Amino acid sequence: MALQITVDQDAATAPFEQIRAQIAELARSGALPVGYKLPTVRGFAEELGLAANTVAKAYRALEADGVIETRGRHGTFIAAAGDATLRRAAEAAQTYAQLARRLGLDRAAALATVEDALRAVYGDSE
Repeated sequence: MALQITVDQDAATAPFEQIRAQIAELARSGALPVGYKLPTVRGFAEELGLAANTVAKAYRALEADGVIETRGRHGTFIAAAGDATLRRAAEAAQTYAQLARRLGLDRAAALATVEDALRAVYGDSE
């Protein structure tokens, strides 16, 4: 399976973010299975016609998100991210809840703020 990523140089979104988002979506959907070996930073950058630092930045962000894992000289692989993803989301929710309480928001106001943010990000599909 070849990794099919496209980067639109004219897009408002930075190239590293385009790479990060596409790989994250492919991993989340299962199109890139757990254990799939990603191309090297240099090789992938050359394939995409980008600087190696751009791909490296995308890989670092994906690793920080738990989507990929680097195994030293063995390469970079799609991680079993379900647990890590849920754990990070729970940590972010806990941090938000604590901040909302410190700011004096009641539960309903804190929840409404989250719902507004989710609508802004996911759209008004529900």
